[in-house]
Amino acid sequence: MNRIDQLFAAKKERILNIYCTAGFPALEDTLPVMTALQAHGADMIELGMPFSDPLADGPVIQDSSTRALQNGMSIKKLFEQLKGFRKNIQVPVILMGYLNPVLQFGVEAFLQQCAETGVDGIILPDLPMAEYEQDYKPLFEKYGLHLIFLVTPETSDARIRQIDAVSNGFVYAVSSSSTTGKDKDMKGQQAYFERLKKLQLQHPVLIGFGIKDKATFDAACAYSNGAIIGTAFIKAVENSQALDKDIQQFIQTVLS
Repeated sequence: MNRIDQLFAAKKERILNIYCTAGFPALEDTLPVMTALQAHGADMIELGMPFSDPLADGPVIQDSSTRALQNGMSIKKLFEQLKGFRKNIQVPVILMGYLNPVLQFGVEAFLQQCAETGVDGIILPDLPMAEYEQDYKPLFEKYGLHLIFLVTPETSDARIRQIDAVSNGFVYAVSSSSTTGKDKDMKGQQAYFERLKKLQLQHPVLIGFGIKDKATFDAACAYSNGAIIGTAFIKAVENSQALDKDIQQFIQTVLS
């Protein structure tokens, strides 16, 4: 069973998924950050693959991506860093990125490397569902990888059900239609969250975009199986001189 499925089978609620950018703050910080995230309570790690034009990301994550690229990060380098990481890290790991670099690397070569290193899932916001079903689904299944799809407040119930039917692992519910890092009023999204909950989807739901602290994490968890934190975490580590300590402190403030 895929580690994502194992996690949701064992823990039904208050799943904490933390987004971090590979190769950030420094090039070789990828594994130390992942290790600290697991040690201090993250249930899942969403590892961003830096890209020069990350459409869904706000300025903080864009800047972290630019910095990582300047550090020398690439998909090839990332797989070199991830080699053997499963000796120490057991939590599910998802790679989040964009289709163009994956196409340049080679889709099957990319998926094969993911499987061989121990990655569990992929998020590619700019990969259309129809294209996935037509061209790539057999490859994802061949390598045992989950593709995670996003839904927004504007996604119709019928479309959400269609995405749920095609999805693996969980459905990523974007809290609003803006980019990551924007301040969101969770109360203002209550109708959307209630609508998702009433649909009784077959897959778990994690809420992302605008989750930044205990209050927003708790609010998201009231309507879903958990939440994804990205921008706030990047801010917490971007100038860190003591990664393990700062990551521990950040997660404690969310879960306490």
